[in-house]
Amino acid sequence: MERPNAWKKYDDVALAELEDLCGKYRAFISENKTERECVTASIQLAEAAGYVDLAACVAEGRELKAGDKVYTVSHNKTLMLVNLGTRPMEQGLNILGAHIDSPRLDLKQNPLYEAGDMAYLDTHYYGGVKAYHWVATPLALHGVICKKDGMTVEIAVGEDADDPVFCISDLLIHLASEQMEKPAGKAVDHENLDVIVGGRPVVIEGDEEAKEPVKQMFLDIIKEKYDIDEEDFLSAEIEVVPAGPAREMGFDRSMILGHGQDDRVCAYTSLAAQLDVPQVETTSVTLLVDKEEIGSVGASGMTSRFFENAIAEIMALAGEDGPLALRRALANSRMLSSDVSAGFDHLYADRFEKKNAAIMGHGLCFNKYTGSRGKGGSNDADAEYFALIRDIMDEAGVDYQTCELGRIGAGGGGTIAYILAEYGMDVIDSGVAVLSMHALWEATNKADIFEAYKGYKAFITRA
Repeated sequence: MERPNAWKKYDDVALAELEDLCGKYRAFISENKTERECVTASIQLAEAAGYVDLAACVAEGRELKAGDKVYTVSHNKTLMLVNLGTRPMEQGLNILGAHIDSPRLDLKQNPLYEAGDMAYLDTHYYGGVKAYHWVATPLALHGVICKKDGMTVEIAVGEDADDPVFCISDLLIHLASEQMEKPAGKAVDHENLDVIVGGRPVVIEGDEEAKEPVKQMFLDIIKEKYDIDEEDFLSAEIEVVPAGPAREMGFDRSMILGHGQDDRVCAYTSLAAQLDVPQVETTSVTLLVDKEEIGSVGASGMTSRFFENAIAEIMALAGEDGPLALRRALANSRMLSSDVSAGFDHLYADRFEKKNAAIMGHGLCFNKYTGSRGKGGSNDADAEYFALIRDIMDEAGVDYQTCELGRIGAGGGGTIAYILAEYGMDVIDSGVAVLSMHALWEATNKADIFEAYKGYKAFITRA
């Protein structure tokens, strides 16, 4: 059953709220293009809303009670916000879970080399990317370099109007006859996604010419600007991302074109909903996690014990200590796995089954299951839970739609839903439809963003 376009119902007040939310969202994703940046910016917003660091509460042995708000961080890349409700936590939590990592290129540990009188940084791609997207387009560098003396240097170059940008070269069309005959997946070798960062040699008067003068010029510049040496790249995390801000898209400005909207569009709306509901009956939790694009692995991924351990700490400070109380709390919880869905694209209509596709502008998406082929790797939400979700959304006047991630056999994908479902809690995937997912620039509809925010607020208020 296809639901109507959400834009048709908005009055002037709703439109003003929509534009305010989407303006803040656009600024957030323009300014924060790495997990670390997203976490830092989110903490600032949370602290302004009255959230305090859980680590400080633990150190003080501070008792937590209803109305208290805490946050905790894992490895500067994963963030959890908790608003304590009036009900015992053992009776369950209302959880919003999104991821803040996105497909990109990462610098290798030994990235720098010179060839053909140009300096390059060698990369390793992260997540699902089409290599041909990354050539001949302006790129920026974001991340941190950690020095042996304990100093951390933050890098963000390519975003300001006065900044230089960087680029990966493409083979000119005049010499590309063989390349043009290759399948898209092989047209550009992932090992050739090396970023050009310099083309000017250093000149050393009175001394012998530098062995690699262009590379040396690059090293001299970063030494002067950041006080770092080539060896410091060994302990660095530098991401290569598209340069430039998110922009309004369309003459009607109804859409947003930006990098990393999978899944920062759901992360931001979840964060905003969490911060905008000051008092709750059931404790609300928002998770902004790392590593989803590569399987949710590692210390900052959802498969780590970070979430479970943090809930245990909070329950202990709230007077609900003990492993059985923790297990009951997790099993009794309800979750929206806040992740994007594939927006129906008329130009690739044969990849979708339209009556079960996410239509742009038709509201918040619910995927009862994701996965691939025969629902492989999916969490398949219970019908009873979906009925409750429908009731919550309808009562709150949220426009929503149900969808699948493309035509059966066309591909597929997963989220963090199945990981939380292993505790026995109710989980369903819920997010915003995206066009050109995993491309350098992805498109979303403002109405879907607004309905997601409203839906997430309704969920943590009533579920």
